[in-house]
Amino acid sequence: MPNTNLHYWEAAELARRIRTREISPVEVTEAILDRISSLDPALHSYALVLPEQALAQAREAERALMHDEPLGPLHGVPVAVKDLCWLAGSPTAAGTTIHKDFVPSEDATVVSKLKAAGAVVLGKLQLTEGAFATHHPSVPEPVNPWHPNHWAGASSSGSGVATAAGLCYASIGTDTGGSIRFPAAANGLTGIKPTWGRVSRYGVFELGASLDHVGPIARSAADAALMLGAIAGHDPRDPTSLPQAHLELPTAGQDLRDLRIGVDWQWNSEGTDDVISQAIGRVIDVLRGLNGQIRDIRFPEVRTVVDQWEIKCGVEVAVAHADTFPRLSAQYGPALTRLIEIGRNTSAMRYQEALLNRAAFRGKVNKLMQDIDLLVVPVQPFAAPTHEQLGALAQDPELNSRLIQFTAPFNSSGHPAITLPCGFTASGMPIAFQLVARHGEEALLCRAGMAFQQATDWHRRHPDIHLRN
Repeated sequence: MPNTNLHYWEAAELARRIRTREISPVEVTEAILDRISSLDPALHSYALVLPEQALAQAREAERALMHDEPLGPLHGVPVAVKDLCWLAGSPTAAGTTIHKDFVPSEDATVVSKLKAAGAVVLGKLQLTEGAFATHHPSVPEPVNPWHPNHWAGASSSGSGVATAAGLCYASIGTDTGGSIRFPAAANGLTGIKPTWGRVSRYGVFELGASLDHVGPIARSAADAALMLGAIAGHDPRDPTSLPQAHLELPTAGQDLRDLRIGVDWQWNSEGTDDVISQAIGRVIDVLRGLNGQIRDIRFPEVRTVVDQWEIKCGVEVAVAHADTFPRLSAQYGPALTRLIEIGRNTSAMRYQEALLNRAAFRGKVNKLMQDIDLLVVPVQPFAAPTHEQLGALAQDPELNSRLIQFTAPFNSSGHPAITLPCGFTASGMPIAFQLVARHGEEALLCRAGMAFQQATDWHRRHPDIHLRN
C-alpha cells in the first residue's frame, strides 16, 4: 500500500498498520522527522526536536514488534508533548526564558504513560509564556498552517500546529481557560479537556493549579480517545488525581439514541459571529439526525465566574512563580507579568468571594447536568480571529473575558469537554464546537464525538502546506 500522505494518517490507523507490519515504526518516525525538518522552520511548532531519542524509541518499538512482544495501544506512533511537561534529560522551558536551562531528571507522568503505551516521543512543543495568553517576546510564535495571519490558539499553539501540519500524529496540551480547545478549534482538530484530575499533572509546570487540565489534541475523536485512554488514571504522585485506575473508552462510534442533548440558544448566540451561530445550528441538525434528543435549556449565568477567572488564575500563578517573581521580573513578558501582578495584588476577601462564586457555579452546573447527558456550546464567540483582532487580548480584561466565555466556565467547574471541527469560514478557516458532559463522562464524550465524525468529514480536511526550506 503506498504511503501517500502518511503524515496525515490517523493515529489509530497508523497503530493498526504497525501492528500488522504494513509499515515500520522506524520508517514512520524518519518520515515525520524529515517533514519537521522541512516545515517547522516556518511553522515554529516545536520548542525542541529530539531525533536521536525518537529514532532509538522507534527502533525499540520495531524490535518488540519483530519479537512478538506485547504491544501498547500507541506502539510506534510518533507523538509530541507540550513543553510544560518534564522530559528526563531534556530542557523544559515552559515558554519562558527563566526556565530555558531547566533539565528535569524524570519524566512527567503523562510522558511516562505515553512511553508505556508504546508511543515515540518526537520532542517538545512550543507554547505561550508560562501557558498564559501570549508568547514571550523572544520566542517565535507557532504559525497556523491554515493561514499565517490567523491565531494558532493560545497556549497549546505548538500542539495544535504540529498535529494539524502532520508533524506528529497527536499531541499533549494543557487547558486552564481554553488552551486545548482553542488550538483544536483554530487548527481543525479534536481536543479533550478531561475532568479535572482525570490526567495527572505531576511533572507539568503550573499556570493555575486548580484550573489546569492535561489532555490530548488529535485528528479525530477516535484518536483523542486512544490518547486519553493511554494517559488517564490515578497517580499517587499527584494527590489531586482521581482514584480510578483505568478509563474505559469506546472503540467505535454509535448513534446518540436516548441521549439528552441540551442547547441554550440564547447563551450560544450572545455576542457570537453569525458564522458560529449558523455552524451550531448545523451541528444540532446532525445530532438530531443521530437520534439525539435535543432539549432547550437555560445554562447558569457565567459572567461572574468568567470575569473572576483572572483573579483565581492570577493568585495561583503568583504562587507558582513565587521563587522567580519579582526577583526575575525583568525577564518576564508583559502578559504573564500582568497576570502575576493581579494575583499578588488581590485581597484575601476578593479571592474568597471568587472561590465561593466558583463553588456555587459548579453546583448549578452539576444540577443542570442531572437533566441532560450532553451540552452543546461554541468554543469561542468569533471565528478564526486574526493576530490583529487578538493583539490587545492579554492587556484587555474585557476582551479576554469575551474570548473565554464558553471555555473558562468548565475549567472552574471541572467538567470534561470535547472540541470537534464543524465547518469553515468563507475564507477557509476551521470552525469548531464543544460537547460537555458530567464529571467522569469522557467515554460518553468520545462516543458522541465518534458518532458525529462518522456523520461528517470536517475532521478529515487538512491544510494545504507546501514544503519550505
